[in-house]
This record gives sequence, structure tokens and C-alpha cells, in this order.
Amino acid sequence: MNKHIYLCIDLKTFYASVECVERNLDPYQTDLVVADVSRGKGAICLAISPKMKARGIKNRCRLFEVPKNVHPIIAKPRMRLYIKYSAWIYSIYLKYISKDDIYPYSIDEMFFDITSYLQLYNMDAFSLAKMIIKDVYDITGITASAGIGTNLYLTKIALDILAKKNPNHIGYLNEEIYIKTLWHHQPLSDFWRINKRTEKRLNQLNIYDMDSLAHFNPNHLYREFGINARFLIDHSWGIEPCTIADIKAYQPQSRSLSNHQILFKDYSYQQARIVLTEMVDNLILQLVAKKMYTRILGFSIGYSKDVIPPLQVSFKLEQATDSYHDILKRILDEYDKRINIYFPIRRLGVHFGALTSYQYHQLTLFTPSLFYEDEYALANTILAIKDKYGASSILRAISYQDDATQRERNKLIGGHNAE
Repeated sequence: MNKHIYLCIDLKTFYASVECVERNLDPYQTDLVVADVSRGKGAICLAISPKMKARGIKNRCRLFEVPKNVHPIIAKPRMRLYIKYSAWIYSIYLKYISKDDIYPYSIDEMFFDITSYLQLYNMDAFSLAKMIIKDVYDITGITASAGIGTNLYLTKIALDILAKKNPNHIGYLNEEIYIKTLWHHQPLSDFWRINKRTEKRLNQLNIYDMDSLAHFNPNHLYREFGINARFLIDHSWGIEPCTIADIKAYQPQSRSLSNHQILFKDYSYQQARIVLTEMVDNLILQLVAKKMYTRILGFSIGYSKDVIPPLQVSFKLEQATDSYHDILKRILDEYDKRINIYFPIRRLGVHFGALTSYQYHQLTLFTPSLFYEDEYALANTILAIKDKYGASSILRAISYQDDATQRERNKLIGGHNAE
């Protein structure tokens, strides 16, 4: 059986490139950052133009980190526009590859299984990649880079590490080339799925490259990283058995809902309690919309500047529920008991786990059914109004308090300005 050949296309500095194209500017000749100046000099630049990258400025920097001698155009994020461009470019991909062989990894990055298409088009992988990338540029003005590999991992590494060094912005890897050329590459955080924290833990074991990781005692790795050691070991050898078909066929054994946000300023524990209440309300509406109950509740608190470790709380309910009253009370009770009131808060998260469908719900003799039926009817009415008139058309009174964030967040997509 022939090996799979995969392609991964990344739209270069996507948000910044879209903003340049919209202004009829060349991204390679224009200093431009995508950032919301209303958030102050500490606002994160979601993207910077290729010209600024060529100056040595790091992507995802903050506005105050842009050198004083550089005066870029500052473009406010327009997430709805970026989604429109992404869908437009996806339609171009579909001219060449079936949706069954495409896996969208992010808004600007997609994997393709091109194994059967090389014979169909009578061309090699490089030629096919060039043809698709050229078509995207000719139609939209957006440039792209690509990785080609014999599995999904090698394809991603070819994109992330090799493509940026090649004049044609295309990299290729198989297992043999990977071992020969990248086994001694540093830092480890350049490799997919190894973040700075994991890199630090590996360094503490005197592991600084893939060669030393591949030859490290696997038992020690399993003790340190648990099941994730398997991925580290496989990837150190360039092995990745998962295919796009496997990803599309995957059915999770358990289902969950979560909501996270980073606050624009430091919040006291009382202020954060307001936002936490809004987040719980949002997730409960999602539960009702999906006709599901939850049995596991949890929340996380990140303190400002990480002065103390974050708080992670999770607990199981005696009875699965979608009740606003029951869920909110339990979470706020735990919040009030566990929160450190002396330190400001900057990050919040809420999690509902062990979701089950209404049809599998077990009622008890102690459930006041009329009360919950009224709650359910109210939630569905709220959902219907929001669906017809918009997310901010009906809100609980708490969202009109000064420290609430829901009204502002309803204007965002992915935490950023929608328009």
C-alpha cells in the first residue's frame, strides 16, 4: 500500500494580509499590525505584516513592543471579514480537493490528503501545492506557504520549520529526512505540540533536541508526562499514525461545553463573580439549545500576573441537570469558598462535563418538575428571542452592571472585534 502524501497550506500573516489587500497595499512593503488600540498599549497584535516580520518584530507582540522607529498602520480586528476571506479561499481549495480530504485546522491553515490527486492531475506534490497557492493569490491577493509530508505531523513540521527557509515557501519531509535534518534542531518548542512549558520540563531532563528525546528512557517519560509521552516518543521519530480519515471518523466518548475569557483589566473577586455568572448563564443556554444535561461542573481562575497558581475546581452533581438555579448556585457556592479574595483576577473559565441527551435523563421522585419546566420554557423563550433579534436583544439584569462583560462580548467573534 502506498504511503499517504499530505499537504498543509498556511495563509501568511492572514489577518494582516487581508487588511493590506482591503487597502490595496502590498503586505511585503507595508508596516501594518492588527490590534485593538482601544485596549491600550498592552493590546496584543493578532498579526503583523510580512514586512514587519522581516524587520525582526515578533508576531503576537504587544503594541508597546513595536520599535519606536516603526510607525505601522494599526488595523482594528474585523473577524467577520477574515471569516469571509477564509470561506472564499476554502471554495478555491474545493476546485482541486474534495471536502472529504480536507481538514480545517484553523481559520488560516488546512490539511489535505493529496495521495490520490497526484495521479489524477499527473503532477508531483510540489507542483500541486504551487498550483493551488498561485490560484489563491491570483484570486484573493493572499499569499501562502505549504508543508508536504508522509504523515500529518511531518507535514506540519515541514510547514512550520522548513517552508519559511525555502525561497518557494514550501517544505517537504519524510521520516528519513526528518531524522537527518531536524533531529538536532533547537529549540524544541519549534515542534508541533511542544509548548514552552513542555520544553522546560524536557530541558530539566537534559533533553534539548529530538535526538535526545528519541533515545531517552521511555519509562521515565511516561512517569513525567503520562499518556502524552506516547506522542512525544512517536514524534521524536517522525511517526504519526493518525490520518484525516481518522479525524473525520472520530466520535468522542464524552461531551462537554466550556467558556473562557481574559479580562481587559484586573478584577476583584466580587467583580469577577459578576462575569462568572454571565458565563454560566451562557453555557446553560447552550445546554438547553442542544437539549442536554450536565453532571460535572467546573471553573478555573487565573490570578493577575500569575502571582499565585491558578485555581481549578471540578465536582460531580448527584443528578444531571440543565437548571439555571441549581447550576449557578453550586458554582457560585464553590467560587465563594475557594477564591482567594486578596489577589486580583485576570482569567476565567467555566466547564460543563458528562453531557447527556434529554432522552437518556433519569427523573427522580424529588425533582420539582413544574419548577424545572418553567425554567426550561423561559430558557427556550430567551433563545428564540436571541435567535430572531440578536445576542444582546435580551439579557439578564446582571449584564447591565458596570463590571459585566457580556454586552461587549456579544459584539465580538473569538474574543475580537467582529466588524
